[in-house]
Amino acid sequence: MYRRRPACARVQHCGHRPGPRCLDIDKKEAEALLGYGIGRLAQQLILFKCRRGERYDMRRAKAGLVSRTHPLQRPAIDMSKTSAVVHAKHAPRKSAVSPAERKVAGKGLRDTVPRNAHAAWQASVQRADPIGILRAADVVRQPHLVPLRYGRMLQSPFTFYRGSAGVMAADLARTPTTGIHVQTCGDCHLLNFGGFATPERRLIFDINDLDETLPGPWEWDVKRLVASFVLAARANGLSDETGRDAAVACACSYRQAMHDFADMNVLDVWYARLDDTDVLSMLPQDRKAILKKRIAKATAASSSELLFPKLIESAGHEPRIHDSPPIVFHADASQAAGNMDMIKHVLARYRETLAEDRRVLFDRYRLVDAAVKVVGIGSVGTLCMVLLMMSMAENPLFLQVKQANASVLEPYVGKSAFAHHGQRVVMGQRLMQPASDLFLGWATGPENQHFYARQLRDVKLSPLVETFDAAMLAIYGTICGWVLARAHAKAGDPWALAGYLGNSDQFEHAMGQFALLYADQAELDHATLRAAVKAGTIDVELER
Repeated sequence: MYRRRPACARVQHCGHRPGPRCLDIDKKEAEALLGYGIGRLAQQLILFKCRRGERYDMRRAKAGLVSRTHPLQRPAIDMSKTSAVVHAKHAPRKSAVSPAERKVAGKGLRDTVPRNAHAAWQASVQRADPIGILRAADVVRQPHLVPLRYGRMLQSPFTFYRGSAGVMAADLARTPTTGIHVQTCGDCHLLNFGGFATPERRLIFDINDLDETLPGPWEWDVKRLVASFVLAARANGLSDETGRDAAVACACSYRQAMHDFADMNVLDVWYARLDDTDVLSMLPQDRKAILKKRIAKATAASSSELLFPKLIESAGHEPRIHDSPPIVFHADASQAAGNMDMIKHVLARYRETLAEDRRVLFDRYRLVDAAVKVVGIGSVGTLCMVLLMMSMAENPLFLQVKQANASVLEPYVGKSAFAHHGQRVVMGQRLMQPASDLFLGWATGPENQHFYARQLRDVKLSPLVETFDAAMLAIYGTICGWVLARAHAKAGDPWALAGYLGNSDQFEHAMGQFALLYADQAELDHATLRAAVKAGTIDVELER
């Protein structure tokens, strides 16, 4: 299959003097490499091996070095040579490309995409109308809740930013990327991180909103995260210098952590996590005391026991979820019976996606009541329900069932390997989080809606970003940068990323500059929304 020729391996142009042991890769083979999504990193790997006088195996190249395919759907090969997950029925094979070689290849990508190139942002004349992008997403939302969504986005540029992941996805698609893909969050702003309990009841800090997760360029998550720090600083009345410093701290933490993960055993990367003790050790004494009190309150009882008196009212023989419109409300009485039948049907399908041992646990509960719950900003208008389940011993369990639509990244990176968007979210959570919810699963509704389910607020601790000063914002940036690096390294390519990022501070300063520029863009887009509301183009509902 392979013929040794006195010619150099080429993908585009190598510039290397031909050697007797080089493998000639013709145009058709090069196109095949790019067709598999291997892109620039594959080019660097091929040229690196060519210069060492080694033969390059096209079959292994096609196995997916940096694939656009979902990590769980790639061909089965050894974790040590790719970010793919090994399928159990395939025996591990010897690594085709060592971590050291991946680092060298990643470093070579700087020639194509210099690290300071990530600093740039300027809206092009072809930039899509941000309001048009937002309105297009309204098609899959409940019409009566869309004005509430715009009402929340109207409050400030920061709240606009939180609800406009689709707008930024379109912008990021025009920015330079290295071609290294990871499992991305897709909506990686600083309020989509927080504390939650693992199934083992440990309190950890990690990414906790992955509705938009999809394989894509790692740079997009980092850029969305750092820009959110500048907008949060402005919302708190802090200076742009403070916001930039927090963005730089975040990117610096990401770079340094990626080097650490590249040097770790791959199994240790999967075990890595940031728990409450780690977070407390990074805080000043006054902040530490506040967080300790919050942790003690959140862990004093189960989340369902804490939520029960807040969400429940007595109504006859069975407890009932208390209506608090427009945040929590039941459907019309005429539709109530039909809705409960629909939810029972969805739960039966959801049960099939749980592991066998968790089905046993789930079967100990019965459905008592269900209500619509409006959550967040970007999710407003998508169907989200809170379900009250009661055990045989009358202990409560609250489940959140949330509609899952196509990721905002899909137009730019391709469709998910999973046809079911609820499954896409679940699989993305399992890949990116160090531990996922015990009841995480997915189901299809009677009108072919896609849903995923999990516990509602399992010892959830949200960051109080609105109280952060300059020092605390920088500390929080450091924490988020570490967490994102761990998520990307877990099923990505930490060796190539570490090689590209290097040991200098070029990347983080580029991110600081980008964060300022894109925060300005978000403010302009927010002003555009305000103008549309004033002109009567968009209806809004403001909460009291």
